[in-house]
Amino acid sequence: MPRKESVSYDYLREKAFEMTREKGISEVTARKLAAYCGCSTQPIFRHYESMEKCYDDIFEDSLKFFDKFYQDYYKGSHVPFVNLGLCYISFAVKEPRLFSYLFMSRNTKGYNLYNLLNGRTGAVIMEMNKAKDSGVSAPEMIFMKMWMLIHGAACMAITGDYDLTDAQTRLQLEDAYKAFVR
Repeated sequence: MPRKESVSYDYLREKAFEMTREKGISEVTARKLAAYCGCSTQPIFRHYESMEKCYDDIFEDSLKFFDKFYQDYYKGSHVPFVNLGLCYISFAVKEPRLFSYLFMSRNTKGYNLYNLLNGRTGAVIMEMNKAKDSGVSAPEMIFMKMWMLIHGAACMAITGDYDLTDAQTRLQLEDAYKAFVR
């Protein structure tokens, strides 16, 4: 009778994502993941032909996590790009290691920042349409201007240099949008 598999693929995948959230992607190696899971490296390489395949799963799970974070985020502003910006900055504050992995590293699995952000939710496109519906003739240009501000604020949050409240951030983003569309 074959020995029962004690460390499943799903368990390893879940733990690899969890480890990335806690420690960062650079800490996820076969040995460290095995120690984190309380097993040897053998189950890891039974389920993954290489750590690169494990990283593919972590990346996919990180994208899904961000998409859900965005879907669940309160969207209280009617000003285009503000809700997206607030969510993005909040993600940086609450999930700094996942934020760094997804939005501040070159390891994007063929995605550019726009595609990562737009994700499966179509968030950027929805915001551009909202801007266009409000009379903005070049919403993609407004998005780029807003995005420099939003991404900069999120990066400041990662380094600990951002101390604005949500209300202050919302006001800053709304004011910036109004200034950009003038």
